Amino acid sequence: MYKMFTQGNDRGTVKIIGGGLAGVECAWALLKQGFKVIMYEMRPKNTTGAHKTDKLAELVCSNSLKSDLPDTASGTLKAEMRLLDSLILKCAEIAKVPAGGALAVDRDVLSLKVEEALFANPNFTLIREEVKDIDFNTPTVIACGPLCSKAISDILQEIGGSDNLHFCDAVAPIVSADSIDYNKAYFGARYGKGGDYLNCGMNKEEYQRFYNELINAEVVVDKLIDAEFYENCMPVEVMAKRGVDAIRFGPLRPVGLDAPDGRKFYAVVQLRKENLQGNAYNIVGFQTNLLFPEQKRVFGLIPGLEKAEFLRYGVMHRNSYVNAPKILNSDFSLKKYPLVYVAGQLSGVEGYMESAMSGLIAGLSLAKKLKGETFDIPDEYTIIGSLVRYITNPAIEQLQPMNANFGLLPPIEGIRDKKERKTAYGIRAVEHMLKYKEFVL
Repeated sequence: MYKMFTQGNDRGTVKIIGGGLAGVECAWALLKQGFKVIMYEMRPKNTTGAHKTDKLAELVCSNSLKSDLPDTASGTLKAEMRLLDSLILKCAEIAKVPAGGALAVDRDVLSLKVEEALFANPNFTLIREEVKDIDFNTPTVIACGPLCSKAISDILQEIGGSDNLHFCDAVAPIVSADSIDYNKAYFGARYGKGGDYLNCGMNKEEYQRFYNELINAEVVVDKLIDAEFYENCMPVEVMAKRGVDAIRFGPLRPVGLDAPDGRKFYAVVQLRKENLQGNAYNIVGFQTNLLFPEQKRVFGLIPGLEKAEFLRYGVMHRNSYVNAPKILNSDFSLKKYPLVYVAGQLSGVEGYMESAMSGLIAGLSLAKKLKGETFDIPDEYTIIGSLVRYITNPAIEQLQPMNANFGLLPPIEGIRDKKERKTAYGIRAVEHMLKYKEFVL
């Protein structure tokens, strides 16, 4: 029913809506299988509240792809995706900037390398226009991101009924490196594991002043006010209102961040390099909805940032996602229209790499379907398999966006040490993915 073979290397054409992480990963998987890909990207003609460029695979929030360590769920997810030949991770290796155990990138270099890889394939075409309708009989991947156009949102709303859900996302500020006071800020990663982060320490009095100003600062008031905040992207001022120590045990936790001269701090704000040149720093964990003048005033109370020049202020935007358990199969295809897929954060996964993963799985699945072959998702012992099973589990009534975590995996018994258990989860997952790779590629 779904065979689309033609002569030569062209096995058929797939339409991909959206040039974000999921879209480009999906395109890469299909192009390698000999399919033609027509990608539609509405930027720069129509933009969103978060994007700043018209580049493919633009990172709109942090430039960190999270931990790359094998004993973390995020690192294990990356290991699995590398085995499946992830384009984003290939390009991230070229674009990476120092960030301790995390994989952080120069976002401009990442986009450049992704575009170079895709445009090098003669079967890839990019069309700069907004898609306003969908032919459900044409192989299509909707990967336009959580900030999709109203036209696509309306289509998904019609498919999912009243269960099309929303949550708010926020972006952290970026400051100029040469505007930081290095007499107060110091380099160093937690527990001395490298020196990739810039740290701004506060004593108790400084923290109390900062905290009081933060929770009383003016915020942007608009229709976002009635939306839900997703826990992993909560504005720092909202988190702070949970209690005086909430952020001190969160993004400002001081443990393991003593200064080189031995000084200990009551709270520590960390900054991470934003690009390869090292001339811009992201304020880690400081997603915010404060008014721009308030950001400059309140964040200027942080020692070392008194005269900081803001290259980008923090902003908030509305993210949309579908009720995956109701409308999606485990391979990200629509239950009602099996030739149409929904990938990226729009599908209910949360995070850069999780979004890219969904596009990768959608591409691999659709390629198999169009060749008349069967496709199975990875088993539940892998991060990919467990995450996909979670977001499409019909037993879930109210889906909340989910990212990679070891809590989704079947438990490993007999290992009491937490770090050893996490390492064992990672090893087991990669072993299972190695077997799966032989089936799918």
